[in-house]
Amino acid sequence: MEILTVTDEGLGHSSHVVGLPDGHALIIDPSRFPDRQRQLLAERGWELGWTADTHSHADYISGSRTLATEGAVFLAPARAGLEHAHRPVEPGEDVELTAGVVLRALPTPGHTPDHLAYLLVEHGEPVVLFSGGSLMVGTVGRTDLLGTRHAPRLAAQLFRALRDEILTLPDDLPVLPTHGAGSFCSAAAGAPTATTIGAERATNPLLQIDDEHRFVDRIVGTHGSFPTYFRLLPERNQRGPVPHRHVPALPALRPTEVAERLVDGATLVDARPIERFAAGHPAGALSNALRPVFGSWLGWLVPLDTPIVLLLDDDQDPTEAVRQALTVGHEQLVGIVDGGCAAWAGAGLSTATIPLVGSDAASGPGTVIDVRQRSEWGDGHVPGAVHVELGAIADAPLASGPATLMCGHGERAMTAAAILAARGHRELRVLAGGPGDWVAATGGRLATFGEPVR
Repeated sequence: MEILTVTDEGLGHSSHVVGLPDGHALIIDPSRFPDRQRQLLAERGWELGWTADTHSHADYISGSRTLATEGAVFLAPARAGLEHAHRPVEPGEDVELTAGVVLRALPTPGHTPDHLAYLLVEHGEPVVLFSGGSLMVGTVGRTDLLGTRHAPRLAAQLFRALRDEILTLPDDLPVLPTHGAGSFCSAAAGAPTATTIGAERATNPLLQIDDEHRFVDRIVGTHGSFPTYFRLLPERNQRGPVPHRHVPALPALRPTEVAERLVDGATLVDARPIERFAAGHPAGALSNALRPVFGSWLGWLVPLDTPIVLLLDDDQDPTEAVRQALTVGHEQLVGIVDGGCAAWAGAGLSTATIPLVGSDAASGPGTVIDVRQRSEWGDGHVPGAVHVELGAIADAPLASGPATLMCGHGERAMTAAAILAARGHRELRVLAGGPGDWVAATGGRLATFGEPVR
């Protein structure tokens, strides 16, 4: 058997493709548009046979329903309670994929209540563990996705599952998680996409804890914030997303049409690079530069039921923006501004600017607002800066007066500035760069403190 991994760096998500001996393929945890998985099948000459989800995904819309409409047998945890066609899998069940090859469902609740890890077994010998969101490289899955009230109980379940189901497996067994570097589901920054049982047993600090109460205390309340849409996607995956064989195209809308849509409650998302947004943009637009994490921030900052109009430059790929938006559950995509920002300004509609300034400006007058995640802030920040995560900036009580927004590179800071501008804040500017650039420009020293790192 051949096993290939497809990684979405923006979501920190890995999907795994298994070529079975009979020429069929099994796909583990595909996201909404599994085009790269289909490409691998075509290149290898494999026929789509099976698709399997390890749990009710909160960070993306599953592509398994779409693959089921294309002929795949869709395996999903029975406890997920899916309301669309699938083959429910019970904890401990063996599913025969082909002669001599079995997919064994290991009960591993914790990250979610319905979670299953899948052990691929060939002729009685374990081949690989698809650990989903239970065991990851250097860490384990977060247990607070259902809220803090349920987190201790789920953490206790995860402790027992890791010891009873996973750490009993051979040390040399490969482990392929679903969540990796960049995931808000607790994966360590920079983590690779694969490990082994032995490597995790020896180096994973959470697996060194042999007392259930200490394990629960260690992981509950120590994770960083996660996108607000995470609370909505499990139910949407349960109900069943609209299957899309391909990324749909959006209509081009005249700027005046877009202005009317905005009056009716739509949000205009300017996906151009921040340098172009800074130089001029539709007044009130949200800056969210098109990059691998575009979808995550779109889902976090714009409610999923909000109609969205996109503004892009001619050299940007609208298909990528739509793919990412739909992958995180944004279904109300209205269209794209025809002619971009030039057409908007040409129609006499209101525009605005937000200055993009050099790194040394963080030492200038006014308040410096650092919008990075808590773990990033704890690793090092400009002395005297105020910390407000981007996900909380819309509701944060901030003093009036000049403010310089900063993050790691500038994209998140420009998003924050656009949100504050829409709230009526003035005298805003955005730092082009991050704390390291400030050190290089000023010779200053970053402040740190000992917060636990997500």
